[in-house]
Amino acid sequence: MKIEKDDGYASVVLSKILDRNIPERSRAFVTEIVNGVLRNQIYLDYIIDSVSKIKTEKMRPFIRQLLRISVYQIKFMDRVPNSAAVNEAIKLTKKRKFQRLSGFVNAVLREITRNEHIKLPYKQDDPALYLSVIYSFPLWITRYYIDRFGLEQAERICRAGLNTPKAHLCPNTLRTTIDKLADILGAEKTSGGLLAEHSDFTQSDAFKDGLFHVMDESSMRAVELLNPQPGETVLDLCAAPGGKSFYCSYLMQNSGRIISMDIHQHKLDKMNDSLNRLGINIVQTRLADARKVVPELVKQADRVLVDAPCTGLGVVRRKPDIKYAKQPEDIKRLAALQREILSAARRYVKPGGRLVYSTCTLTLEENDENAAWFTANNSFEQMASALFLPDEDWHYDGFFMSSFMRKENL
Repeated sequence: MKIEKDDGYASVVLSKILDRNIPERSRAFVTEIVNGVLRNQIYLDYIIDSVSKIKTEKMRPFIRQLLRISVYQIKFMDRVPNSAAVNEAIKLTKKRKFQRLSGFVNAVLREITRNEHIKLPYKQDDPALYLSVIYSFPLWITRYYIDRFGLEQAERICRAGLNTPKAHLCPNTLRTTIDKLADILGAEKTSGGLLAEHSDFTQSDAFKDGLFHVMDESSMRAVELLNPQPGETVLDLCAAPGGKSFYCSYLMQNSGRIISMDIHQHKLDKMNDSLNRLGINIVQTRLADARKVVPELVKQADRVLVDAPCTGLGVVRRKPDIKYAKQPEDIKRLAALQREILSAARRYVKPGGRLVYSTCTLTLEENDENAAWFTANNSFEQMASALFLPDEDWHYDGFFMSSFMRKENL
């Protein structure tokens, strides 16, 4: 209810509530229900609306969420008997002083448990509606994906968004190697990092000793495209929580200078804590608005990284609430913001230096169109570009990146 009412980030809200109120033995169960409901919310609402005369959008917030978590248990959690899910829902209804609605809750859930074959949309009749309901993406997003990628690829993207992701770890090569860390954690190696099987890896001695930080593999590719070298000056303009700056430090062998900027001081404070844990001493954090030029840094950077604020549609599997928070108009608004940041970022690059622009979204306006705009309006040559689509097998988030070289003085 707090996530829905306050537009709070699910991971932040859940973490605070788990720490305050939930006993250790129940945390995994609660986490699965919260994330499961968020991933499948449109599907759950469709099921409820199929049997209820009062539609979910018209229900009291508590009753709406209670039905969602109950239907999620009925449809997705085999270890919870249907009778237990229904009975607990009725108990909670009465406990929260909604006794007069307990009959309604009971009737809706009993009907859902009896009716195992609720009619779902047909793909051939309305492909966008089918993807929206089955994979719980807002209809405007499924229409956008079909228009851009075609139906088959759009369905793969949406299906990947329902996956429960493993955490991807980036080894701190200043202190260990990927092979040593894999042995320590018993983790599976990827092309550049490790997949963590357990959620308590941040409690491990390896984490406390600064042997790794958490970073998706597709994000690592953006830093590798930047290709920072020891001794260079690197600017990371939208740095927090810091993963890309940390990886730059590893590749630079902790030699040179990295200036990591962000507009939020509390995020920089957490980033400084991580820098201490990882033993990195070449990063200077700086409170700054990436849209505004810092005069003393003009033409000072060998490489500039712009990991821009975006609609975030490539990281839905990690942040399932984000797909409900965004609207079509956000694409245009954020694309304009990204151009403001790029217009400032170009000023920092030395002649012959590199700039990498990256986002964690899949929209054309925020990715290819902004990259084309940048080269058309500035003395930069596009060197490389790549779009990673969310992938079920390779554990990638959706990510776009493009590299540019400054051709001459601006």
